[in-house]
Amino acid sequence: MSTAIRAASILPARREEIELHTADGLRLVGELALPADRDPVATLVCLHPLPTHGGMMDSHVFRKAAWRLPALADLAVLRFNTRGTSSVRGTSEGTFDGGDAERYDVAAAIEYAEFAELPNIWLLGWSFGTDLTLRHGCDPGIAGAILLSPPLRSSTEADLATWAESGKPLTALVPEFDDYLRPDEARRRFAAVPQAEVVGVPGAKHLWVGDAETVLDEVVRRVNPAVPVPLPSEWDGPMETGDASAYADRTVAAFADLPAPGEERD
Repeated sequence: MSTAIRAASILPARREEIELHTADGLRLVGELALPADRDPVATLVCLHPLPTHGGMMDSHVFRKAAWRLPALADLAVLRFNTRGTSSVRGTSEGTFDGGDAERYDVAAAIEYAEFAELPNIWLLGWSFGTDLTLRHGCDPGIAGAILLSPPLRSSTEADLATWAESGKPLTALVPEFDDYLRPDEARRRFAAVPQAEVVGVPGAKHLWVGDAETVLDEVVRRVNPAVPVPLPSEWDGPMETGDASAYADRTVAAFADLPAPGEERD
């Protein structure tokens, strides 16, 4: 009998706690989720939102990706805490560096995926993670990237030029009511990357609360287009339930102090 897939539903997968090792000597904690009984078709390497505002590997869109997409879309999902970031999985060594030294974290994640012979590696960045993607992620080992709520806060014109020259696919999912960058302005900014696709998402906000399913559908549409979307909302098979309360406070707290559009920002 089919059961509705809810926020805390965990579908079958092979899940393994992993450690990443950076070139500057840090140990980062993470998890790799693989399809339960077959090889993955493609791989998502998740780069989380700002850790000083509650972002972590368990931020809700990434948690749902890891809990659902190995079973529903034959994807491998690698998520981890950048330096100095904590979650239920643990705390990564090092100290938050505003996106600079995090270049080593991004490189370590891509290297791990390559060493594990994971196929068709895509970066999936969210907010702060999109700046990490744009600044440090245009690596020969990746197939492309998807950006969720990109603020373009620390990414430069030179970073966009690097992506333009690479020709690698780049998709930005931009909420209609984003706190930093809304669809029309995003289209203007990303025009510097000819292959970039900007998708405005009606009614959505920066944190994607209530819109995670839309995000997952759009990700799967690009990373494994052989899978029909929208993804199923029910599952006919074994299912576990996760403790979403362990993440709720931090999810709500993330970006809680964002200024309203037009207000001064640091």
